[in-house]
Amino acid sequence: MAPDPVDLTQSLSWPVIRPIINTLNLSGHAAYVVGGAVRDMLLGLDPSDVDILTDAAPEAVNRLFAGRKIRQVGRTFEISLINGVEVASCRSTPDAKFPEADLGMRDFTINSMAWDPFSGTLIDPFNGQRDLADKVIRFTRSPGDRIKEDPIRMVRACRFSARYQSEIEPASLAAIQSRKKEIGTRAAGERIRAEVVKAMAMARPSQFFLQLSHTGLLALIFPSLDRCRDLDGGPHHGETVFEHCMLVGDALPARRPMLRLAGYLHDVGKFDAARLKDGQLTFPGHEKYCGALEEDLKRLRFSNKDMTYILSLVRAHMRPLNEDSTPRAVRRLLAMLADLDLTYHDFLRMRIADKKGNLAKAPYTLSQARVRLGKIKEQLAAHSAFTMNDLNISGREIQEVLGLSPGPKIGEIKRYLFDRVLEDPHLNTAPALTDLIREFKK
Repeated sequence: MAPDPVDLTQSLSWPVIRPIINTLNLSGHAAYVVGGAVRDMLLGLDPSDVDILTDAAPEAVNRLFAGRKIRQVGRTFEISLINGVEVASCRSTPDAKFPEADLGMRDFTINSMAWDPFSGTLIDPFNGQRDLADKVIRFTRSPGDRIKEDPIRMVRACRFSARYQSEIEPASLAAIQSRKKEIGTRAAGERIRAEVVKAMAMARPSQFFLQLSHTGLLALIFPSLDRCRDLDGGPHHGETVFEHCMLVGDALPARRPMLRLAGYLHDVGKFDAARLKDGQLTFPGHEKYCGALEEDLKRLRFSNKDMTYILSLVRAHMRPLNEDSTPRAVRRLLAMLADLDLTYHDFLRMRIADKKGNLAKAPYTLSQARVRLGKIKEQLAAHSAFTMNDLNISGREIQEVLGLSPGPKIGEIKRYLFDRVLEDPHLNTAPALTDLIREFKK
């Protein structure tokens, strides 16, 4: 038996939707709050957005709200956005029952409920409230039909399962496993990417990746990660490479989704780098094996900016920073981060999470983290040069000293000067750099 209906009035931004539903009702049209807003209110959560379903045709909606802030959105069916609230017309034939006909076309039972805020009536033809209470993710009506309409719903099932700590019911799971290949042939990469990014906001996105793995979708979405599921972490780890990636990603902040995603993917190069040395599995230079990951990110249509950021974090994450790191080593680290356009904050976040995700070692203590941060701040406070543009001499001045014309030689000299200044910041003065230039020529 389903739980008793709940009074949802106090859970909703009532002043936002009341005028819209009032206008529709006064014009003889029915209107309900539907979908995710109802689901979240039943869970005692504040809905991030509110959708309204009405039996009024789109033309009637536009006429009723003429003169207000309104625009049309949606590709598969027309939706009116009124003062930021989505108002959709029922997707059904005129003789079908409203709103059940539309609810029956929605993805999951927990999203297939409607609520009348005036009467307090909850319309729940597919027992979504019961599934919500029982922590079950179930496709509405026929799982195969729902997936055929939109294969991205398979990824959404994994995300909802992780978000609400719910199991995907057997028939729905079987449908996903039998139709999983459609995610690679019928779902746009950018839509899959959007689901992945949404999952990064959860408390433990590792549960999302585990569901993707359980359904077989992970091999089609992130094959570079999927192949690490049974890859031993080697003698310095107490977990598999896949488990390590899950622990690292969970340890990174939800407010930084690309950083967190990089955590889940940072060691996927170990599969290509794996070598046996003296009978032990090692992964020399694994941070440089980014080809498979880059292909995954391209297929999911990540922006160049996000892709470069993720790959840069992967390439940088093995750079050492220890209690005994010398000032010179710290300067070279900061120069590398500047070259990769990474902040030292994100580098440290990744390093701390990487250590925390290693079950064979203790995580950094607060004192150890502060020592590392202090070493970085000490070099930053010294105003050292971390890029060639920080040199106190210009390319034109180098030309004048040596009597050279512009060309590759000037860049070669600047790289030499920069390397010397990284070794000894006191050399970053015009007279000292001029002397080094003349020395270089000799």
